[in-house]
Amino acid sequence: MLKVGVVGLGWMGRVHLRNYTEMADVEVVGVVDVDEKARQEVEAQFGVKTFATLEELLEHDLDAMSICVPTSLHHKTGLAVMDKGINAIIEKPLAVSAVEGEELVAKAKEKGVALMVGHVERFNPAVARVKELIGDDVISIQIERVGPYPPRIQDVGVIKDLGSHDIDLIRYLTGSEFKSVYAVSSTSLGKHEDSALITCEMENGVLANITTNWVTPYKGRKINVACESKYIAANLITQEVKEYSAFSTYDKSYSVREWPLMFREPVKSELNAFLDALRNNTPVPITGEDGLEVLKTFERIFDCLGCSC
Repeated sequence: MLKVGVVGLGWMGRVHLRNYTEMADVEVVGVVDVDEKARQEVEAQFGVKTFATLEELLEHDLDAMSICVPTSLHHKTGLAVMDKGINAIIEKPLAVSAVEGEELVAKAKEKGVALMVGHVERFNPAVARVKELIGDDVISIQIERVGPYPPRIQDVGVIKDLGSHDIDLIRYLTGSEFKSVYAVSSTSLGKHEDSALITCEMENGVLANITTNWVTPYKGRKINVACESKYIAANLITQEVKEYSAFSTYDKSYSVREWPLMFREPVKSELNAFLDALRNNTPVPITGEDGLEVLKTFERIFDCLGCSC
């Protein structure tokens, strides 16, 4: 029986909590939030013990902690948790800056604990299928991740919130690091950027483009991958994937194959993978180093925005 806790009872924190309570071999020792109303709500709904401060929860015996606080608090909270020798999964992005990310990775190594970053889209069945279908002939990847402005997010802009998913996915799908990164952005609704276009070239030659914004009235999550031998289109919301054969210039034709998928909740798969790694003493699937590479890419993007490249 693994003993776990959750820090932060916003939307994602409650998703983590719900999934933990549905696992037969997991005990939720307690949850933390500064908001008394939030604590009362989850205590009534899930019957878990609640705490107003992290320090109170850390007095208990814990194997793992989900850190779902705002991004600006990831560094402080992660260090406090891991300093107690507790394995941690930190919601994406890992931290506000690469410096903070490096300190979190160093703390995990110092204490000999697992540090996983919640880049949950890797566990989307549609992404898994795309990863299976692509070979070594990828030409380019286009990702669209858009939606309405979220008032709940005040500490970062759309690049670090939504864009973090796709920076990680491009590394994951290509198996390569960023060679060059260019970006433009605009701010219209809040104090941070809410629209961005990011264009990249990977070290293996794959081109990639990310369109992300908080000015679209509906949620859109799509990945299109152009290969020499095929074209792949995936909808990450409906978890639908289509594979198009190469276009024939001879008879102007191509075939389309739809790949049926069993719908799965990505967060549940993510948490199961995290806990399985702890049980089996194997590496977590998305390491602190993976999260750190995303933060380093953020800094390249914002350097580009600052110099109007």
